[in-house]
Amino acid sequence: MSLDIEQYINLADDKLGAEAIYATDDFFADKSRLLRREAPEWKEGVYDDNGKWMDGWESRRKRGEGYDFCVIRLGLAGTIAGVDIDTSFFTGNFPPSASIDACYSPDGDPTDATEWQEILPSMSLQGDHHHLEPIQSDEVFTHLRLNIYPDGGVARLRVYGRPSVDWDRIDSQQQVDLAAVENGGRALACSDEHYGNKSNILGPGRGENMGDGWETARRRTPGNDWVIVALGHAGNIDRVVVDTAHFKGNFPDSCSIQAAYVKGGTDDQVATQSLFWRELLPAQKLKAHDIHEFSSEVNELGAVTHVRLNIFPDGGISRLRLFGTKAK
Repeated sequence: MSLDIEQYINLADDKLGAEAIYATDDFFADKSRLLRREAPEWKEGVYDDNGKWMDGWESRRKRGEGYDFCVIRLGLAGTIAGVDIDTSFFTGNFPPSASIDACYSPDGDPTDATEWQEILPSMSLQGDHHHLEPIQSDEVFTHLRLNIYPDGGVARLRVYGRPSVDWDRIDSQQQVDLAAVENGGRALACSDEHYGNKSNILGPGRGENMGDGWETARRRTPGNDWVIVALGHAGNIDRVVVDTAHFKGNFPDSCSIQAAYVKGGTDDQVATQSLFWRELLPAQKLKAHDIHEFSSEVNELGAVTHVRLNIFPDGGISRLRLFGTKAK
């Protein structure tokens, strides 16, 4: 079974609040690095008091029975489609094997009485390698336990899945950001993401810097750049916020939004369809490092499931917010 990670969210992203809450040992490299959004890096010749600085979680050499493990609180509770155990730059110090357990503990962190279930059986690992493995489960989990046998270092753990949102508990008149990652919004496709990942525009809060947004390369041909977003739930959009935080010399000149209620098909087919979607927001001028809010300019289209944000001709956007009510 193959796994298209572009269609999922990393539930173990530290920028979404994921946290490594316990490790049996992290003598050489702190457990918190395991969940960093940034790709791991190698720092030649850099040492700290305990040894070579490594970008990941690394335990000391075990001299007795047992194995090491790290407990992770996911940033968003959800279903898990796959994981990536990344041992980048760990060559003579990676674990020979690993497994993953999961649990659902929404009211607090796991205790000794918590029942865990294995979602990834023990598998062999290689050094300096991505181990992308599908997970066969429809259950919702809040915590994972990464077991390494017997010790060693892992650079990153990515947990690809979809947030669990109880839409039945959200009133049909309640205003929500239908595109927010915590509400299940997903960035499906884009024309270019040379400087910043498309999924960043759906993240919480304002962008931390230019890297925490979506930015395209400088366009040298006719046309414009775009990104397609699947809403967390079909809904009626009546307010749009486009934030260009930190984009000062590279913000788009203007933007527009198209939308549609997509029935059937697969996520990778919507790009072609999107050319003919209806206009939700006519072209609007943008400013540098500013929050642009549109409400009276938004067309009433009824319920939609997907939007296409067009930027003219190129540039960077920090956040996109699509406020409205869920469709019945």
